[in-house]
Amino acid sequence: MHDIRALRETPEPYIKGWDAKGLSGSALVAQILDLDGKLRAAQHGWQTAQAERNDASKKIGAAKAAKDEAEAARLMAQVEALKARLEAEGEAETTATQALQDLLSGLPNIPATDVPAGADEHDNVEVRRWGTPFAIANPKDHATLGEALGLMDFEAAARMSGSRFVVLKGPLARLERALGQFMIDMQTQEHGYTEVSPPLMVNDAAAYGTDKLPKFADQLFQTTDGRWLIPTAEVPLTSLVMGQIVAEEELPLRYTALTACFRSEAGASGRDTRGMIRQHQFYKCEMVSITTPERSDAEHERMVGCAEAILKRLELPFRTMLLCTGDMGFGARKTYDLEVWLPSEDRYREISSCSNCGDFQARRMDARTKAAGEKGTRFVHTLNGSGLAVGRTLVALMENYQDEDGRIAIPQALHPYLPGLTHIGGKG
Repeated sequence: MHDIRALRETPEPYIKGWDAKGLSGSALVAQILDLDGKLRAAQHGWQTAQAERNDASKKIGAAKAAKDEAEAARLMAQVEALKARLEAEGEAETTATQALQDLLSGLPNIPATDVPAGADEHDNVEVRRWGTPFAIANPKDHATLGEALGLMDFEAAARMSGSRFVVLKGPLARLERALGQFMIDMQTQEHGYTEVSPPLMVNDAAAYGTDKLPKFADQLFQTTDGRWLIPTAEVPLTSLVMGQIVAEEELPLRYTALTACFRSEAGASGRDTRGMIRQHQFYKCEMVSITTPERSDAEHERMVGCAEAILKRLELPFRTMLLCTGDMGFGARKTYDLEVWLPSEDRYREISSCSNCGDFQARRMDARTKAAGEKGTRFVHTLNGSGLAVGRTLVALMENYQDEDGRIAIPQALHPYLPGLTHIGGKG
């Protein structure tokens, strides 16, 4: 959500920001200010009519006390007429409020000033690169490897659930579980995040507050009683401060969760239909930070480092990309993507996205902070990031650690989680 007062007083950043997102900033601001004007006029009209009605009501008693029945009748007629005017102004206010709310809730966040301009992923900027891509002759993709090992079954999953699901078996299922445990342990024990086991279903308020509704309703799964399956643990973790005033001395709050995530992948027809890259159900280790506006940029860089640390410990080559204005998500003001090397595709693919949302989500969910001794409150800044997507990390590990016989080596960092297992496939 956006600050209507800031839009009214300094519209230029919004015009420029929405232009950078490929929208018509001038037209949008003009539409917003027009609705805002109608809303304020309706509010003023209602207040004026209410004041006139109160004044007339007081005078009725005085007229009757003076036995001026004609004046009393005139005043009563005036009060009745003002009642209809109040109803009309109230309806106008309700209509303008809803129209303004609908418009603002569908508009993306404004990019930070240091976000590069661009139309799509081709305009993203590489910030750094770590590791050297593995030299693998004729690399197989993860689906081929998993099926050859008899440990990855897409056909069985399709029979019971449809497309974009997979059944993992034996040591491959164990490896997926170990990866998730390794990630949550690093984020809690080394990076200071507090582990949370949140609900996997949320209500409209939580989904709206984290900018998933109304724009992305078609990307979510909904239960028959109106709840939403979480597309990421960002939703319940950020919602921990929904409607709350957090003492500034308690910030930053850092939460992490390892959960199943559910996405309908609407609009993804034909994209990554083979394998585990894009599925309806997957596990992810999520990081969320709640902090002050002054600290959010530094917290963002810290979060990216926490995600990078997982890939470094697993010795998986990756690069860190700063997304351009046209490739950022709806609620983000600045985003870094981590892209891991996939030998079968001979390119880097996204494995983590870390975003600073500023006060965009906080305004939608009314999450505030208050400093000791201060009377006023202000909105917190919220940040979220993958640390990491477990399924995509499994894909990267399988492809980068394969040998010519199709065996998968287990990286050293996972040995404590897989006692006695050094490879998947063959012996050992």
